[in-house]
Amino acid sequence: MHGRIRTWGPGALVLLPTVLLLGYFVYGLIGWSVNTSLTDRHTARRGPAEYVGFENYVNLFGEDRFLNSLKNLGVLTVVFIVGTLVFGLLWALLLEKGVVGEGIFRSVFLFPMAISMIASGVVWGWLLNPSQGEEARGLNRLFGMVGMDFLQNAWWTGGSRWTTMAAIALPAIWQLSGYIMALFLAGFRGIPGELREAARVDGASEFKLYRHVLFPQLSPIALSALIILGHMSLKLFDLIYAITGPNQFRTEVPSVYMWNTLLRSDMAKAAAIAIVLLVVVAVLVVPYVAYTVKQESEE
Repeated sequence: MHGRIRTWGPGALVLLPTVLLLGYFVYGLIGWSVNTSLTDRHTARRGPAEYVGFENYVNLFGEDRFLNSLKNLGVLTVVFIVGTLVFGLLWALLLEKGVVGEGIFRSVFLFPMAISMIASGVVWGWLLNPSQGEEARGLNRLFGMVGMDFLQNAWWTGGSRWTTMAAIALPAIWQLSGYIMALFLAGFRGIPGELREAARVDGASEFKLYRHVLFPQLSPIALSALIILGHMSLKLFDLIYAITGPNQFRTEVPSVYMWNTLLRSDMAKAAAIAIVLLVVVAVLVVPYVAYTVKQESEE
């Protein structure tokens, strides 16, 4: 017994602070949020609150504003994922074919990731909204030639939900396409050259080579990118808040609605929105983690 303690004891002591912090600040606060969402704590009052079961959730899904935020989130997620995957794969294909100064292009494509979402959102807010001051007017005069008027008019004068949320998704696509490019480029570089040579010897054209040989090898990376982007789209709070502010109903998503609700001290309702988002994230992430663990165990 003493020997076992000496074997695993030091490692357990090293991990103990991390386990305690995660247990409190992650799982403990998740439990607190679940508990709060089941009560009638709709103000910041102190003292015990009465349990109302799933009443807050029922009211939430019967509320037009919350349903509107879910629809906005769905459109934002689709546009963001499709746009980021398309541009990321396109850039990876261009670099995979080999270009002069590849390192420079990689740095240019990855540079937007180094910019904070808040800073990016402020600048894109100026670009998309010409009424926000002299900075916005100057930037719009500079970039008006590349089609920003289309997004401005559609967003701020009552365009469709798809056009409106596409304008919000555009900065996120610009910022994260480089990350997806790096994933796909690493996948291309990890494919053995023998596969390419064998396909060419068998008479495969470049199109068939990519379609039947290379792209199937990238399916695990594509799945990982899909899960990562889907997870990130659900948490795009800072970018949306910086672009539109807190009171834009047309661009409101659940995370922004949760923040606005919390500012009104409606703690139970805000906690219910947070748990709904947590469940949606879990639905995306848990099957992927289970699939990954299964694949690793089989290998």
